[in-house]
Amino acid sequence: MSYRSWRRTTASVVGTLAVTFAVTATATPALATPPRANPVSVFPSDTLTVADKGQLTGRRVNLPAGNCGAEVTCGLVQRLNQLDGFDLDPRLAIRFNSAVDPVAAARLVTVRPASGGASIGVDRVVWDPAGKTLYAHPAKQLAPGTRYTIRVAESATTKGRQDTFTTMSATDGLLDLTRQIQSGSKALKAVGVTPGLRVEGVFPAAGTTVGFSADLDSAPGLQPAPEPAPAVTPVVQPVANGTLVFGSYLAPNWLGPDVTIRQTPTRDLGPAPVSAARLPFVAVLPAGTAPAGGWPVAVSGHGFTRSTADVFLAAATNAPSGIATIGTNVVGHGAGPASEWVIDSGGKQTRLPSYGRGVDQDDPGTAIGSTEGSSATGGAAALSSRDALRQTSLDISTLIRTLGGTDVDKDRAADLSGANVTYFGQSFGGIYGTMLTGADKAVTRSALNVPGGPVTEIARTSPSFRLLTTQALQAAGLLNSTDPTRNFFQEQMPLRGERPVTATVPGALAIQDYLAKSTWLTRPGSPETFSPVIEPKRVLVQVAFGDETVPNPTSYTLVDAGNLWSRTSLFRNDKAMPELPNPHGFLLNLLHPAGRQGQAQIAAFLKGGQVIDPDGAEAVWEVPVADPTVLLGLNFAQPALRP
Repeated sequence: MSYRSWRRTTASVVGTLAVTFAVTATATPALATPPRANPVSVFPSDTLTVADKGQLTGRRVNLPAGNCGAEVTCGLVQRLNQLDGFDLDPRLAIRFNSAVDPVAAARLVTVRPASGGASIGVDRVVWDPAGKTLYAHPAKQLAPGTRYTIRVAESATTKGRQDTFTTMSATDGLLDLTRQIQSGSKALKAVGVTPGLRVEGVFPAAGTTVGFSADLDSAPGLQPAPEPAPAVTPVVQPVANGTLVFGSYLAPNWLGPDVTIRQTPTRDLGPAPVSAARLPFVAVLPAGTAPAGGWPVAVSGHGFTRSTADVFLAAATNAPSGIATIGTNVVGHGAGPASEWVIDSGGKQTRLPSYGRGVDQDDPGTAIGSTEGSSATGGAAALSSRDALRQTSLDISTLIRTLGGTDVDKDRAADLSGANVTYFGQSFGGIYGTMLTGADKAVTRSALNVPGGPVTEIARTSPSFRLLTTQALQAAGLLNSTDPTRNFFQEQMPLRGERPVTATVPGALAIQDYLAKSTWLTRPGSPETFSPVIEPKRVLVQVAFGDETVPNPTSYTLVDAGNLWSRTSLFRNDKAMPELPNPHGFLLNLLHPAGRQGQAQIAAFLKGGQVIDPDGAEAVWEVPVADPTVLLGLNFAQPALRP
């Protein structure tokens, strides 16, 4: 080829390439900007409800029940379809037609009251790459019985969308039943409930020892031979002086045999009680003569697996402060109905019924567990402890109204005052105590020690209770791991404030969905639902840093929902000497400085509403919490315990 021919050929090729490059250069921006992702569906949505005039919201949930999976899951959907709206902390689901960056997409999602108000962002984000779905929760708990707009804002990469949904009247059920007690309604009289304490034994604290004989056999007739007499367990009594009082009272009972309360439309006044129950009480009165009208009374709420025996520990600081302490058993607690107090006083032994509320829910003739009877059974198992907690709150509302004028020593003078009754509860007692305080204004002030919520999240995140979540998931056929160190399931759920998680474990999303629905169903019997209706001046909250039983993120949820930070004290176990392995039970550990300090703070608050710093200038107590975000993490001393 001649030089001239080579030049012509080269020029032709170069010209062709130039055209090609020009076309490519023109096309590149279009190819680099793919079509914007389109949000094709949003949950929750009022399109999944039907009109219902019997409901306060005017709506009733109508989730599709077809292909709902296991019988347990189908039963869960059926019960959700009785509610008048969606959860207060709904699991939002936005499905796109193409992949999105979960961090960027989450910034576009907001929830806002349809009638106007501040927009709420989202948190706890999970991205499902297979389903192209973004899951998240509102950064703040929503108000009950309220219509909200969920909005996905437009951006350079995402199209916009919005929809509306209505939250359920979550507080209504307990409020209705509390009003029945407040009014002394005909329904209560129909089941034979009349106010008043029945005093069955009175003993001086000095020289008296108390033991407990537990009825753990629910069907002794099935045993082949007579059982030996139950062992008597000594009860710790730190009160040296004063008076110990044992007895009972009648309370309306709304629970059916499956430990559930009948669901009625929210415009109703609530179901009528099904029976009257005789419940126990134990009281510790201060030493000396009661003032006119009787001793001021603080009701004590005991923890999970515990019983009225904790009144003796709870009264240690109250009694010297001139406050009488009284308590009853939580539903399903206190062993079986034939349990007894065994009291040795003045050289004489007395046995009194303790009215245990435990029942055998599994095999007849097996031992009654320490909490057996506190959770729903059978097809209602998804309700868990929702209605037992509501019933316990109602039991205490009834107890408060039995106090006035009680004459313990028959000297025609009142020993217990029914005016300005206060409350303090530890652990489980802090949980149902939050519900009680929100529902019943007869509680003047409440001290809530180590509470948290929702109850389902306590079970999921606590090493003490995670097995309960395992059992629930097993019943639903959702276990997705063979690793016992993970309790046989992996849910891939981030905590509040953590970065988005991309779901990679098979079955994790199904677990997230089941737990979200369970939380939604049990919300009417969970404490964070009621903390927003508590006036801050009526409450003191105590939280323990690194609590492994009621983990810190659940305490954060409860306090933040009610904006109770100004009334919250933090026991910094990580700065205590000695540091407790698990600080959850510090309040009743009278051998540790934190126990005495915590009780001193509670006694001062119950007596006059004052919130003191129990260790003064020391750093073990923060009053109030210096930085609430410190409670967003689990803070376990053993990080391996993290779920």
